[in-house]
Amino acid sequence: MRDVTTAQPLDVQPTPLALLLLGRQADPRSERGVECPGDLPAPSDPDLVARARAAKAALGERVFVLGHHYQRDEVIEFADVTGDSFKLARDAAARPDAEYIVFCGVHFMAESADILTGDNQQVILPDLAAGCSMADMASAEQVAECWDVLTEAGVAGVTVPVSYMNSSADIKAFTGRHGGTICTSSNAKRALDWAFEQGEKVLFLPDQHLGRNTAVREMSMSLDDCVVYNPHKPGGGLTAEELRAAKMILWRGHCSVHGRFSLDSVNEVRERVPGVNVLVHPECKHEVVAAADHVGSTEHIIKTLEAAPAGSKWAIGTELNLVRRLANRFASEDKEIVFLDRTVCFCSTMNRIDLPHLVWSLESLAAGKVVNRIQVDKETEAYAKLALERMLALP
Repeated sequence: MRDVTTAQPLDVQPTPLALLLLGRQADPRSERGVECPGDLPAPSDPDLVARARAAKAALGERVFVLGHHYQRDEVIEFADVTGDSFKLARDAAARPDAEYIVFCGVHFMAESADILTGDNQQVILPDLAAGCSMADMASAEQVAECWDVLTEAGVAGVTVPVSYMNSSADIKAFTGRHGGTICTSSNAKRALDWAFEQGEKVLFLPDQHLGRNTAVREMSMSLDDCVVYNPHKPGGGLTAEELRAAKMILWRGHCSVHGRFSLDSVNEVRERVPGVNVLVHPECKHEVVAAADHVGSTEHIIKTLEAAPAGSKWAIGTELNLVRRLANRFASEDKEIVFLDRTVCFCSTMNRIDLPHLVWSLESLAAGKVVNRIQVDKETEAYAKLALERMLALP
């Protein structure tokens, strides 16, 4: 029997990924595992609200705070404007006199703001670990390898990349280099219509569900017209014949929030709330979208509820912070708004932006110290901006 009293300790070293997840190292091309420098205020500090107000007042017109719809209420309170990712980036560009853009969102959103704002402006992300799992599902190296696979299959020349706004600056730049465009969940059909005027196939990055739902629901394609490229399999897990036959080559990526909703969620809420209208985001799975009554972007969801008659009932398939905010907003109009699933579904990375991080970033700026600046290199910015400009030029 082994003598455990004299056993030597094992020489076990943490893996690079483990260190990232512990926040002890940083990957410059990812939003994972980054600690903020300095000490954050304690989350229990009763003076946090007053400190945020004081720091923002001290900065005055020099700072412009953007709040994504999925942010906590405690953060939204200090936002100068709210909206989805692209709207906020454009709002930032429309404020050229603001020296600091504090983006309460996630990393790819701050990158887009940096791309669209002037050289005299600095974009700040209160927590560098506030990333997007979907954006991280497509790295520049993986997408370059995919393009090599398409080239070997003889289809790269007739394939146009279309990248969702929820992608890194590297992926947007890849799209710009290869003649493609960016899309949002609101204009995905217009982007795909344009792409199919340029070529025979589309490589859709990085959300397979938005690409599939748009192609099948809005463009009369079949599920057979779509194939899924898996970057973790040789050749994407596809044969050259499958790539040649496909119209839509979908990247194997998804939203960790919207991907949780299931057909069971829809069926269960219909039983639980008779007469309910099911309204979901197009990042949801195809079977969920097919079973819903209404489908649309975050802005579409808000506008639909604004126009809904009093007494109507709604089950919403999107991030929980927004659903709760909408339920509270329309309660006085007798609109019943519930979350589509019984399981809590916050965006964990978006929720990293909390009041302590916001206070820390604002107080640092007020003291003359720029923290957590997001800066895209000039070459990446140029090609990414080209792809964004193609989107802005869509009819």
